[in-house]
Amino acid sequence: MSDPDPSAPRPPRRPRYGGSNPRRFEQKYKEHAGERYPETVAKVIASGKTPAGTHVPVMMEECLAALGLREGGVGVDVTLGYGGHAARILERITPAGILLGMDVDPLEMPKTVARLRALGFAASVFEALRCNYAGLAKVLAERGIDGVDFVFADLGCSSMQLDDPARGFSFKTAGPLDMRLNPGRGLSAAEWLARVAASKLETALHAHADEPRAAELSVALAGRRFADTLALASAVRECVGGRGVEVVELTLRRVFQALRIAVNEEFTALDGLLRVLPGCLKSGGRAVFLTFHSGEDRRVKKAFQAGLRSGEFASISEEVITASPQERHLNPRSSSAKLRWALKA
Repeated sequence: MSDPDPSAPRPPRRPRYGGSNPRRFEQKYKEHAGERYPETVAKVIASGKTPAGTHVPVMMEECLAALGLREGGVGVDVTLGYGGHAARILERITPAGILLGMDVDPLEMPKTVARLRALGFAASVFEALRCNYAGLAKVLAERGIDGVDFVFADLGCSSMQLDDPARGFSFKTAGPLDMRLNPGRGLSAAEWLARVAASKLETALHAHADEPRAAELSVALAGRRFADTLALASAVRECVGGRGVEVVELTLRRVFQALRIAVNEEFTALDGLLRVLPGCLKSGGRAVFLTFHSGEDRRVKKAFQAGLRSGEFASISEEVITASPQERHLNPRSSSAKLRWALKA
């Protein structure tokens, strides 16, 4: 056997960390390369955690059943994310079916497209579009599609975004206070907070997170520039401290959620999608939505009910569908998920 070429580039060293297991997001190299270390990924999932850099799709079988998929179907996943739902949808509708996948995240979308292409889903059956789902009607019109068989939406953020400190969505680790799904567009959360009036922040905390302490928090936070996520978290704790750990942690989640929704104008986009949704579906077409907090669910529920009253929808889910106890144990992020569907008249 010949000796290795000393001029050949060496493979990158794995990240160094203290202890027997990596703790930081960027150090979890086995989880980031799950296809090479499936046993590690399986252990992480079995422990009720999400492997770093990935996303465990919520209520997969329930979503597929609600979509009523058939081979040859044409539809849209308006929140492509990690592509977990999209892959299973494509399995059901191909080889003759077509799926359009929409997402605004320029950092994660190329990775997702590469994963789906590696699974054998070519451009003839899957097209990825980096755009906001409020533009669904325009996307279909540009392709000469009068209506689709299904529209699927998995609202909110994906684990890849929430867990990566560099994206600034979490108050658990230090990172830039950004929170933008598309870091190249609009104001970061730090910039938004520095400019916002207390009255507008109070409205956002109420409307986006049902925060009962919105008034005092808005006075404490509005108009300030925070160095990073931990600085904001410290200010929130200082404002509501003394009320118990559970209250403080819940308040932190609400504040960060409200900021994320405001920075990304998520409710404006969702309202836009729900307005055009009936006109984007064929007769008998299905819309399936996963929501993760009350503000999203209220909008979807009211839109579906209004569509049923107007005759645009023939039927809607009578009761909200939630994750099973087993799924909530294996994937705690499924605990707040609610699934609703509507059938076009």
